[in-house]
Amino acid sequence: MKLTAQYHALKTITIKEFLRFIRIWLQTVVPPAITVALYFVIFGQLIGSQIGDIDGFSYIDYIVPGLILMSVISNAYANCVSSFFSSKFHRSVEEMMISPLPNYIIVAGFAAGGMLRGIIVGIVVTIVSMFFTRIEVHSYGVTIAVFVLTSLLFALAGLINAVYAKTFDDISIIPTFILTPLTYLGGIFYSINMLPEFWQNVSLANPILYMINAFRYGLLGVTDIDLTTAFVIILLFIAGLFLFALQLLRKGVGIKP
Repeated sequence: MKLTAQYHALKTITIKEFLRFIRIWLQTVVPPAITVALYFVIFGQLIGSQIGDIDGFSYIDYIVPGLILMSVISNAYANCVSSFFSSKFHRSVEEMMISPLPNYIIVAGFAAGGMLRGIIVGIVVTIVSMFFTRIEVHSYGVTIAVFVLTSLLFALAGLINAVYAKTFDDISIIPTFILTPLTYLGGIFYSINMLPEFWQNVSLANPILYMINAFRYGLLGVTDIDLTTAFVIILLFIAGLFLFALQLLRKGVGIKP
């Protein structure tokens, strides 16, 4: 398959995925913004006023990066897992599988759609946060890089979940029992330096901790984790998930009878 044809195929899948969630923006974009606004009111203003500063920042400023990235993570994942599983359910993914389309284009197209939703929701949530606090970006390069890479990582994770899912109920198991707990325990609402040493060490096994701290460094200039280590872990996860997704499609896991 020629590069021009692959490019058009990738663009077509990406546009399809984009239109899929943007048509129902009241269900896909607005609810995360409302949810985060409630977090700011409850945790940032009501509870935060009783906690005090963390690393030289007010509590509401400190939790802004985590809340933004939490929205990026959940929406990038949700878009890819629901879209790919729907394609499986309606048998449309089988048409792509038997076409000359390379598997990496299929993976990249669905992942790009998930990335777009994660990024758009993240931007909307960032705008909402400006009504509650003032954001002064410490490093635009780090902020944008973590923003995009995290969205890509969880879009790929959502696709893998969709490959294995056999029913619509299966696509909610991982987000409910694994993704949500890891996100909340990833340092959104606290610094791991506030934890006892044992729990600090346990927290280091949570990959989301590295993403949130890298993003917090980009916005605020403070982090509990070495920045280089954080980027290495993010990139390794992206490479691993991408290759794993390719292998699953190559074998036809969850698709071939």
